[in-house]
Amino acid sequence: MAIGSTHVIPAAGRPRFGIRIREWLDREEFLGPLFVTPALILLLLLVAYPFCMAVYFSLSNAFIGRPSHFVGLQNFINLWQSDAFRQTFQNAFVFTGAAVAFKLVMGISLALLLNRQIWFKRLIRGAILLPWVIPTALSTLGWWWMFNSLYSVVNWSGIALGIMDPPGPNWLGQRYYAMTAVVIVNIWRGLPFFVITILAGLVAIPKELYEAAQADGAGPVARFWFITLPLLKGVLAIVVLFSTIFTFSDFNIVYVLTHGGPINSTHLFATLARQVGLETGRIGEGAAISLYLFPVLAKRWVELMGPPWVRT
Repeated sequence: MAIGSTHVIPAAGRPRFGIRIREWLDREEFLGPLFVTPALILLLLLVAYPFCMAVYFSLSNAFIGRPSHFVGLQNFINLWQSDAFRQTFQNAFVFTGAAVAFKLVMGISLALLLNRQIWFKRLIRGAILLPWVIPTALSTLGWWWMFNSLYSVVNWSGIALGIMDPPGPNWLGQRYYAMTAVVIVNIWRGLPFFVITILAGLVAIPKELYEAAQADGAGPVARFWFITLPLLKGVLAIVVLFSTIFTFSDFNIVYVLTHGGPINSTHLFATLARQVGLETGRIGEGAAISLYLFPVLAKRWVELMGPPWVRT
């Protein structure tokens, strides 16, 4: 007498198409290109194609509504002979250098503070992320109101504290004050990225190293210089690299606050390229401005291929 019976599906009855798909998916030479293809398509459509078109336009005298002709490097030569472009070239490095330096120092300081046992630490960490979460254009409009020459909250506070003389500086109408204003807003906007990333690096450092150094008589400065800073070099290099790319290719802050003024004193490559390419119609020169350096291209690559916490 049979104790039990098993039903075996004959091999011929199995769906061969499904088996073949599973076999293909098990092969690395097929699965690898399948996963990489969507990213390659995005790079081709959103980076490679615009970059090639920018190169084409920069080597021609393209103008809106007119046929273009090849002019070689004439657009680049004309730009360097322009006072507005030379001022923009200087502005880009001053703006990026000042903003990244302040964000680095303030980011390390705030990260060290938040790494200690303080009251409402979680609440403070969440509040620090607000400038990074709020849309750039909306937050910059708030700063524009704060720096407005007629009803500036910054001037009112400075006069009330006795550190400014009435009526206070015209933040967005004077050359050096305007650059200071856009740098302040960029620091406020990008500081959370430094703080959170550096704080993550600090949490990963073993506490045993600090305890051993303290037992050997090392003070706070020595522990920071010989333990914290060396172990944060990798994190700091990545943060500074990404922040430099984002800051160098900034557009929203400068466009909303000053539109590049007064007298081109706050123009960056992105804002000047927009003004020349779209407002005046000289597409060739506008594309050449964006190709003098490649911050926008690098930023787009980071946004598409980088980890989610560095995307904007």
